[in-house]
Amino acid sequence: MPTAKASGGCLCGDVRYEIDGPMRDVVYCHCEQCRKTSGHYVAATAVDTGQLKVVNDAGLEWYQSSDIADRGFCKRCGSSLFWRPVHGQYIAVMAGPIDAPTGLKSREHIHASDASDYYDICDGLPQFPHDHPGLWEDEPA
Repeated sequence: MPTAKASGGCLCGDVRYEIDGPMRDVVYCHCEQCRKTSGHYVAATAVDTGQLKVVNDAGLEWYQSSDIADRGFCKRCGSSLFWRPVHGQYIAVMAGPIDAPTGLKSREHIHASDASDYYDICDGLPQFPHDHPGLWEDEPA
């Protein structure tokens, strides 16, 4: 996992954050919720909750998208930023809004069985039809 000081934020700047610590390599999620909130599939890293500091939350809004997680986005520009499981042990951070260079690498695809019909997954990374046991075992704790 890359250890980094990183920063990022939404398109309009109403949400800015800093990350101080290891980031998991990027997992692509093709589930229907991720596709609907992002407009495509999601690319996300994950960090220990304590390693993420929101420095400007003027536009930050949370939406409870399921029984297990909330999604954070900017209420002004609509940028999808975070996925926060209710257990609170880590937070997934969308990779696109992280300021480059990120030092991240692509890792795998999850919920590949839910991928839409207008694209193919052909990058050679491991694909899992749903989540898989062990996906979250190496998440920051």
